[in-house]
Amino acid sequence: MKISFISLGCDKNLVDSEMMLGTLSEAGFEFTYDISEADIAVVNTCCFISDAKEESIDTLLSLGRKKGEGSLKYIVAAGCLAER
Repeated sequence: MKISFISLGCDKNLVDSEMMLGTLSEAGFEFTYDISEADIAVVNTCCFISDAKEESIDTLLSLGRKKGEGSLKYIVAAGCLAER
């Protein structure tokens, strides 16, 4: 399965995304920058300010439409918004 990562928000999210990428790489997953090639999309969300929260929600909704079209199998939400 190919995974695409989207990291939103602060530098901490970027570091967290890199750690997740490392763990998944060790487990044998493949990665792609092209969301149309991905089976799984991981969104490391942010909701520190309202604009960041809105961007996270919009990104998840956009990916949900792609999943509905059959181009994605799974969407994973991580980060602040997922914790709330």
